[in-house]
Amino acid sequence: MTLRDLKAGIAVFDRQTGEFVEQHNADHRFRSASVVKLLIVLDYLWDRGPAYDVPAADRERLEVMLRSSDDDAASYYWDHLGGTAIIDRMVKRLGLTQTAGPPPTHAGHWGYVAITAADTVRIYQYLLDEAPLQVRDYVMGLLHQPTRHGTDGFDQYFGIASVFAPDFSIKQGWSGFLGSSGYGSDTAKPVDSPVDLHSDALHTTGTVGPDDRTIVAVFTLHPAGTPYETAYSEVTRLTAALTVPGGVRTLRGGQ
Repeated sequence: MTLRDLKAGIAVFDRQTGEFVEQHNADHRFRSASVVKLLIVLDYLWDRGPAYDVPAADRERLEVMLRSSDDDAASYYWDHLGGTAIIDRMVKRLGLTQTAGPPPTHAGHWGYVAITAADTVRIYQYLLDEAPLQVRDYVMGLLHQPTRHGTDGFDQYFGIASVFAPDFSIKQGWSGFLGSSGYGSDTAKPVDSPVDLHSDALHTTGTVGPDDRTIVAVFTLHPAGTPYETAYSEVTRLTAALTVPGGVRTLRGGQ
């Protein structure tokens, strides 16, 4: 890692060979930011089989949560599904090893969930290879259709979305940047936390290539006060440097 003061956790998994092709601090814990929305939607769908019918109101909320990273929708489900209990359930169900709920003093802050690049790969592995067909098609279908901007107005086409086309899916995460959703809402961050809650966080996760061949998880931290555009460029450059089987690179992301 040579980009400025960037701290990164990386895992790239080739589903065709069944092997990791890139790993760097893959088990280092980061605050999840919006990547935790993957666990929220899976918990919501878990006991809805075999039909997996989703009421219209929930479809609308889940769509904007996954496609546009809407925080209000995530907060709605965090409250209605039991908060930290969501994480406890999904950790057991998926066999996650480093994922944990937010600090007890900040139980309502779903973005403070601790997660790793390796555990994120495991989440996508479940979605793609183990989840019921209806769950896979529904969730991955939304992740393959991200909007350019989140509902907070932030451009979420950094990293995977800037580097690879046309076959990609994403669930991005950003936290701490001036003007982002929730910025400044936590004036008393917990002192005792397993993750860095003070640096700015920008994460790109998803799949690349035909049939979602490669799972990519890149978690990054930047010095507090880093302009979003700077972090955006750094994460995109870092992602462009990775070995990603099946990925077709675009001019936007570099060669």
